[in-house]
Amino acid sequence: MVVPALDEDRYGPERKGRGDITSDHAVPEAARARARLVCKARGRLAGLDVFARVVELCDPQARIELLAKDGDAITPGVVLARFEGRARALLLAERTALNLIQRMSGTASATALYVERCAGRARVLDTRKTTPNLRTLEKYAVRCGGGENHRFGLYDEAMVKNNHLDLAGRGLEAVVADLRSALGPAVRITAEARDEAEALAGIAGGADVILLDNFSVEALRAACPKLRAAASTRGRAVELEASGGITLETIGGFAASGVDRISVGALTHSAPALDLSLYLEPTP
Repeated sequence: MVVPALDEDRYGPERKGRGDITSDHAVPEAARARARLVCKARGRLAGLDVFARVVELCDPQARIELLAKDGDAITPGVVLARFEGRARALLLAERTALNLIQRMSGTASATALYVERCAGRARVLDTRKTTPNLRTLEKYAVRCGGGENHRFGLYDEAMVKNNHLDLAGRGLEAVVADLRSALGPAVRITAEARDEAEALAGIAGGADVILLDNFSVEALRAACPKLRAAASTRGRAVELEASGGITLETIGGFAASGVDRISVGALTHSAPALDLSLYLEPTP
């Protein structure tokens, strides 16, 4: 995914471009430069190795010194890495590398804030609401921020959502039971529930996770003990998950409601980029 991002910048979507036409004509071919990657805002770092890989692809002989690591809490003024190499190559790498690390660090920083507000009472998970072709990097960034990954895609975990149920022509208990029979015990099954009755049906069908969608904190407090009691009669561990419109301001209440985990789409679809800058100067 790094190479296509670079190619988008230098060749365009139809690969008809001619590279960095500004640097190739303004900067001497033999010119060398050094650069500092500097943090300009408080947050959590993710994507430093990705940044370095972009530089390496543009100049395989570049000297790279990483001064931090992914997952670090970072503050303004901290130098995260130093680079030295061909000037044209560093200019070519600059924007693509910054776009990736700023977006990843923004996701990690947002995740860290949500995790902090939960105070260990519930785990924070991402969703599939990711940027196309960047899911691997964004879900990695969530882990750098202390969160966990939900299923990666449609293939690795079954998740019965409201739309599935509305189109299936049968109740949630039957749908989940059919999935369990078809997929076996090793595949995780999540059942989305709009109310307590659907949640109990998901447990009866054999779901591993009950996703309580758009429940209020008060409704979750009332439902969680009943659902755990129902799960205990099945002899199968069931996790309870809250989801739907949960914000940084409200997640503390949801974490204290009795659920095991909270999924937040905003970690990947709405996190602002973290402010980082690359400063270049010619080498003597």
